Amino acid sequence: MPERWRITIQGACQGVGFRPFVYRLARRLRLTGWVSNTNAGVIIEVQGRVDDLEDCVVLLQREKPDIAIIHFLDFEKRPLITEETFSIVASECTNTPTAIVLPDLATCADCLREIKTKGNRRYQYPFTNCTNCGPRFSIIEKLPYDRHHTTMKHFAMCDACRNEYDDPDDRRFHAQPNACPACGPQLALWAPGGETIAVRQEAMEEACRLIQQGAILAVKGIGGFQLIVDASNEESIFRLRNRKQRKDKPFALMYPNLELIGNHCHLSKKEEELLQSYQAPIVLLRSKCSPFPMVAPGNPYLGIMLPYSPLHHLLLERLQVPVIATSGNRADEPICIDDLEALSDLDGIADYFLVHDRPIARHVDDSIVKVAAGKEVVFRRARGYSSIPLKLKTALPPSLAVGGHLKNSVAIANGSQIHISQHIGDLDNLKAFNSFTNEIRALLTFYGVKPEVVVADSHPDYQSTIYASTLNQKIHSCQHHAAHLFSCMAEHQLEPPLVGFSWDGTGYGLDDTVWGGECLRINADYSFERLWHLRPFSLPCGERAMKEPRLSALGLLYEIYGEELFENQTLHPVGTLKPLDAVNLKKVFSASHRKVRCSSMGRLFDGIASLIGVMQETTFEGQAAMRLEFISRECSVTEAYPFILDSEMGIIDWEPMVREIMGDLHQGVRQGEIAAKFHQTLIEIICAIAHSMQVNRILLSGGVFQNTLLLEHAEGKLRNMGIEPFWNQRIPPNDGGISVGQLYSLNGVKSCV
Repeated sequence: MPERWRITIQGACQGVGFRPFVYRLARRLRLTGWVSNTNAGVIIEVQGRVDDLEDCVVLLQREKPDIAIIHFLDFEKRPLITEETFSIVASECTNTPTAIVLPDLATCADCLREIKTKGNRRYQYPFTNCTNCGPRFSIIEKLPYDRHHTTMKHFAMCDACRNEYDDPDDRRFHAQPNACPACGPQLALWAPGGETIAVRQEAMEEACRLIQQGAILAVKGIGGFQLIVDASNEESIFRLRNRKQRKDKPFALMYPNLELIGNHCHLSKKEEELLQSYQAPIVLLRSKCSPFPMVAPGNPYLGIMLPYSPLHHLLLERLQVPVIATSGNRADEPICIDDLEALSDLDGIADYFLVHDRPIARHVDDSIVKVAAGKEVVFRRARGYSSIPLKLKTALPPSLAVGGHLKNSVAIANGSQIHISQHIGDLDNLKAFNSFTNEIRALLTFYGVKPEVVVADSHPDYQSTIYASTLNQKIHSCQHHAAHLFSCMAEHQLEPPLVGFSWDGTGYGLDDTVWGGECLRINADYSFERLWHLRPFSLPCGERAMKEPRLSALGLLYEIYGEELFENQTLHPVGTLKPLDAVNLKKVFSASHRKVRCSSMGRLFDGIASLIGVMQETTFEGQAAMRLEFISRECSVTEAYPFILDSEMGIIDWEPMVREIMGDLHQGVRQGEIAAKFHQTLIEIICAIAHSMQVNRILLSGGVFQNTLLLEHAEGKLRNMGIEPFWNQRIPPNDGGISVGQLYSLNGVKSCV
């Protein structure tokens, strides 16, 4: 006796060829019925013998497309109907959008083969894609994922593309961005004023010629514009740095192939996998040599990616050399996504513009990852990662988290899923803030969420917090460093009570000081206690100290020596001060009402870097700490400096360490050795506190744990002690993960909303 089953699937099952897969499976099992996308996932109705229906449910999960993700599958019996075929029907809409649209996917091998094969109708076509690759998140405007809901709605398919789209045996069966040279998007090369120089194939050829001649080219990619420069042309890189006002910060590189990357960098199997994955992120790799010294000055790591779109493949195939591929924006602004916007915003930076006529729905930067302790750690969560939600064990109330101020991302809770925006950036200017508000509106509209509560950082002056206060919603405040730990808990599906180290640069403390060197206990009710923290020290000149490590060093030394420190010109931070600066700083330190107190681990790193003469002023966030890590790797040190744990006050006293560092300086100990001992001291602090707490699990979160040396050595030593460490991997450990932690904190207040 035949039966009819209705199968409901939720997860990442749109834009991956899932419906064509179901169609072929049903035909193989001789089942009738239909399959449809909804804005909650996929619905299938199948009719046939019970054995075949049971096989269908099993094979849906076993043979699904590799890039599809099934979070939920259920089925129920339905009344039999008379039908003779299985079909793909028009998408349905429900009241609760929960479907997962996959991120933009790197070009698959089949499409790459087509664009390289003479005689193929997609030969050299830079917008080739299929159900296994191509744009997704950057072109979709609303759910369900159908062509008329994407920016491809502007392109009517030609007969050949329509035949592929309608053919169940073709890999482009219902591939929404399907296109070819006859009907799809096209390239154009523009002069700075917007005049067209060349179009289509000629535009590609001329663009490559200009790059080879040293031009800075603005290229419209999948999620926005990139600035492309020949990595071997130092004069061009010098111009790019001047025009972007980017003195030292490393640029990302795009290499034509994996073999050349292996010639220049150390490559582990995991790193190779990441470079060639469908996410195709920028991977931070340790260089073997210094092939391009101006790309990452003083940095032993290079941020490298492989071509991930047909356009990039075609460019790099012609150039056959690594190129700088950096975000197409002005300093601290979001990347440009519109052609005319790029002409205006990149005027004076780019020499030429390689554009196309496929609109971009939302900006999506390149993601940045690093391998630490054998695991993938995402530093910037954007292209390839940004639309995949975090699945929770239990549902949260409909809610919005507005994140922090730096490296901002926002997130919404929709049942048991947390949907996280792509990397937005620092909210320091109007364009960044507008991007922030636009992404909030887009997320809420996309998933139809009407938040019952908005979660914001406890810092009253963050732009994100101020914005939250303008919404007519219940506001829940989440302390910055607790949010870091909550983000780690959310990713690993951990429940309290737990103890964790939350170490970063700055964050608003509940005692009106700047926190950042915290050990917190997350209680069973999701409240937190501050168990340990760095001994506070003065941070003169407020935010200026973030760019001048010598100010953090002076704060440390003032705690020990008072005003006498200004009389010692042999101290690196003092010797770099002009006489008037020294006089003014003495006044700042003596005026208690003008002093900012901090317990920041990030500022401790800055202070040590200044104290030993590594760096007195920085040009980008984290530069001094990075330099300390790099020179530490030059020395094999197992010794640590002394420190004091004041259990009564919960204070980690760094003074014995600083005094001994001063002694090492006077004895001429190398900078690298001092830096290595400093790192070893921090590891000993983590392990000593963990041991004293008698815990078997520890959380490690915050921007400081982007330091691979610190993370790997702490992780190894904790495991040897029988303590299992957890750290952020797919959710950034820096402030890019704050919004996730803010939402997870609602587990403690669900009954109140």
